[in-house]
Amino acid sequence: MQDKEDIVVVGGYGHVGRTICEILEKKYPGKVFTAGRSLEKAEQFSQSTHGKVKPLQLDINKPLPAHLLDRVKLVIMCLDQTNTDFVKACFRSGTHYVDVSASGPFLSQIEAYRELAGQHGSSAVLSVGLAPGITNLMALEAERQIEQTEEIEIAIMLGLGDSHGKAAIEWTVNSLGETFEVKQDNRLVEVESFTDRKSYHFGDNLKSHYAYRFPFSDQQTLARTLKASSISTRFCLDSAVVTKILALVKITKAVRLLKTGGVNRSIVRAMERFHLGSDRFAIKVEARGTNREGKPMFADLLLQGKNQSIVTAKVTAAVSKLLYDSPFPGGIYHIEQITDLAYVQKELGAALSLDIQVKEHNTDKSK
Repeated sequence: MQDKEDIVVVGGYGHVGRTICEILEKKYPGKVFTAGRSLEKAEQFSQSTHGKVKPLQLDINKPLPAHLLDRVKLVIMCLDQTNTDFVKACFRSGTHYVDVSASGPFLSQIEAYRELAGQHGSSAVLSVGLAPGITNLMALEAERQIEQTEEIEIAIMLGLGDSHGKAAIEWTVNSLGETFEVKQDNRLVEVESFTDRKSYHFGDNLKSHYAYRFPFSDQQTLARTLKASSISTRFCLDSAVVTKILALVKITKAVRLLKTGGVNRSIVRAMERFHLGSDRFAIKVEARGTNREGKPMFADLLLQGKNQSIVTAKVTAAVSKLLYDSPFPGGIYHIEQITDLAYVQKELGAALSLDIQVKEHNTDKSK
């Protein structure tokens, strides 16, 4: 049997995938492949790396060529998928798997194959990137700061000036009309996207912004992996005006127009071309609960950074190194189940700025 040592990045010539390939190639020279439907694009990117990253034509929606995964130790998925056929093929071949998908329903589908992964010694890590990803790790850290966590609120602010990948923009626009479930008081409650606004302070430089409910998958995952009885995730852009416009689209029911292909594509193209804000992002996590004596405790975590796409790639690369070098027992994990915020901070270095404050008995403790 051939040794499994290759790394295949599916969507590896895309916005996030390119950076993942470039990072991993430095540690695993000659073992990283950029894969996708277009061999031409894969070869162009390969040439830009002077052949250090190798090209591979791969259509995950078609049957895989025999023995394709025989030498592949790790697959990193940077594309949205409509079914789990490719994921199951990875598991059956004993190939480890990392997915940057933010789709809660799809991640739940993958989780259903935990036993299959375990049988073949394949380890999968989901909820990898910024949101989900760093948001999960911040929520985990917040829960660690409080004896008995009752509620965790996550608020994500993204900069309009960032060079978002087209797929990320499409997902954001398409999500405005969604309904989804969140955990409230240990019950699953259905809510609508871009409703129930709340104000969050994202630091003295970024000020306070209204953020709205949004179907990031972290809130569904954390409802299962953490102990808090209520968990929610909200979202806003650094441009309060654009955020307000999106909210008005929702209120006036104009969100139905987004289901019209032409309207949808026009909005996506506009967001790709016009960088109205900065490239900064911020994540605020607020947790409340009690200590062992039953007295209130409050944890406040604020993380800031630049270029969410690059950070997503760096987090994914960091998790991939962890999985490649020291595989976990076969099974399916979310990022908060295999590492913590300290590891990601160490890997990303100055790319992130983090502040943690805990209030106990009305006394502030900062670190």
